[in-house]
Amino acid sequence: MPGMHGTVTAVAAMQRADLLIALGTRFDDRVTGKISSFAPDATVVHADIDPREISKNRTADVPLIGDCREIIAELVAATRIELRTSGAADYAAWWKRIDGWRENYPLGYTWPGDGGLAPQYVIERIGALADPDTRYVSGVGQHQMWAAQFLRFEHPGTWVNSGGLGTMGFAVPAAMGVKLAYPDTLVWAIDGDGSFQMTNQELVTCAVEDVPIKVAIINNGSLGKVRQWQHLFYGERYSNTDLDVRRIPDVVLLAESMGCAGLRCDSKTDVDAVIKKALDINDRPVVIDFVVAKEALVWPMVAAGTSNDEIMAARDMRPLFDGDD
Repeated sequence: MPGMHGTVTAVAAMQRADLLIALGTRFDDRVTGKISSFAPDATVVHADIDPREISKNRTADVPLIGDCREIIAELVAATRIELRTSGAADYAAWWKRIDGWRENYPLGYTWPGDGGLAPQYVIERIGALADPDTRYVSGVGQHQMWAAQFLRFEHPGTWVNSGGLGTMGFAVPAAMGVKLAYPDTLVWAIDGDGSFQMTNQELVTCAVEDVPIKVAIINNGSLGKVRQWQHLFYGERYSNTDLDVRRIPDVVLLAESMGCAGLRCDSKTDVDAVIKKALDINDRPVVIDFVVAKEALVWPMVAAGTSNDEIMAARDMRPLFDGDD
């Protein structure tokens, strides 16, 4: 994943690429960072079905207007002709640079000092204990970014999340829809305690209509994404982001009242056991309240309005992609 919370490798590769093939993308600032410094040496091939999107944010050197299915087929055919006539290019040096970024800046996290659960670990374990066909849905916030980073998606269509701007509450109703479409497939909704409170009443629908989704609440007692910005850029002046009383609502009691199974986990040693217990319950929806550390932040990060070259692997750690990197 590239962009504001993408991997250092993905962001660096875009910044240093000499060719970008963009299919149906809008080059929004969450991906490009400061647009004037985005991928300065790249020739851009931009394909979109809507001509108004072409060159709206980043100038397209090769504009292609049409359905991506048809455009991709034509690009593949043209590439095959080029390979037959000119041969394959030597990408050894490029792969060496990419492997260097991967080695120096892998995704990772540290355990909270207060003994609380690391949210990234919870999400990793959910993915590790699921089969490759599992479909995941997320809400909007820190949990969404961690899910995108730490779940391993092996098949198309197994990662569903809102492409809009901050549509909190997406997870539970969307997971219900995915489960109805794929009734024989395990469906996990990864949600935050803030997003969950937007649409949790749809659990009643899931219970009544026999839609046994699994819901993992990454409960850090705050509106985490906004709190992270307040922490990093506003001198820790927290405003309307801390949901200090974590038991209001009591997620377990709320789930039970809606006809679901409610579980809670606040210890690393219990994570696997609680997930497995949830997997064994298939006659009703299951909601797990994972009580995680409030202080956990999403890294890497490109701060709003800055260049992708200023990506932070952790606070005050800015890798510089200069020269040979």
